[in-house]
Amino acid sequence: MSETTAPVARAASTSPSVNGGRGRSRRAEISLRVLQIVLALFYGVASALPKLIAHPSAVEPFDRIGWGNTGMYTIGSLELAGAVALLIPVLSSVAAVALSGLMVGAFVVQLTVFDGQHAATPLILIVPLTLIAWARRHRTADLVRMARRRA
Repeated sequence: MSETTAPVARAASTSPSVNGGRGRSRRAEISLRVLQIVLALFYGVASALPKLIAHPSAVEPFDRIGWGNTGMYTIGSLELAGAVALLIPVLSSVAAVALSGLMVGAFVVQLTVFDGQHAATPLILIVPLTLIAWARRHRTADLVRMARRRA
């Protein structure tokens, strides 16, 4: 490789088109995107779907809480919306924050209604959601700019 092509090769590996100009490596960007996809699949399929189809495994806990079908469908819809938004670049940070809020609520419900049974699950899910929210925080600024332009 000649001296004239070496800087071009290095510049291409850190170009804004590869990682959004945020200083992360391509590998880190891919890992972050895979994490977003895995979480979106979890929230969409494993968490929201049973609530939205009124699977008995979802109905019983909501009846025990006292929220019934309305609460179950509302939480299921919010989880599905968050799952979809995790996959939309400009919404990914906001979605991660919103899903973290749902997980805080789930943690409180697990402690108060279910005597702490499975209370660790929402806390564990908050960790990758926080990572996504922090790593994609520049997207929130992009979203605000887009909203201001339309206003």
